[in-house]
Amino acid sequence: MGEHSGLRVIPGGRGEQRSRPEPLWREALGERLRALRLEQRSTLVDTAGRAGISPQYLSEVERGRKEPSSEMIAALAGALGTSLGDLVAQVAESMRRHALVPARAVVGGHRQIAPSGSAPIALAPNAVLLAA
Repeated sequence: MGEHSGLRVIPGGRGEQRSRPEPLWREALGERLRALRLEQRSTLVDTAGRAGISPQYLSEVERGRKEPSSEMIAALAGALGTSLGDLVAQVAESMRRHALVPARAVVGGHRQIAPSGSAPIALAPNAVLLAA
């Protein structure tokens, strides 16, 4: 965006079509934890027991209702046979894939996929570029 210094990103701008809102971190974390648990064919009770938490709490974390502490996330990662770093990387990649959409820029009042002569710009689905 360096060559378009008159453009700025406005999160949640008007005119953007939103297929679905960007997930919260706790929601993406919960989805990944559930996927790992199901891949291992482990029950809530078994996984929660290995992590030292209640099955009810694990269920709420998996549904994105609870924001676990970093210690809790590390315990869950260990209970699922992965490291905290690998789990965080998996969640971040999931969020990154969700956020990538074809870029749009306002140039001369017309939206373009990419300004002429430049590479496409990746934006979050709720972001809009406006001429300043």
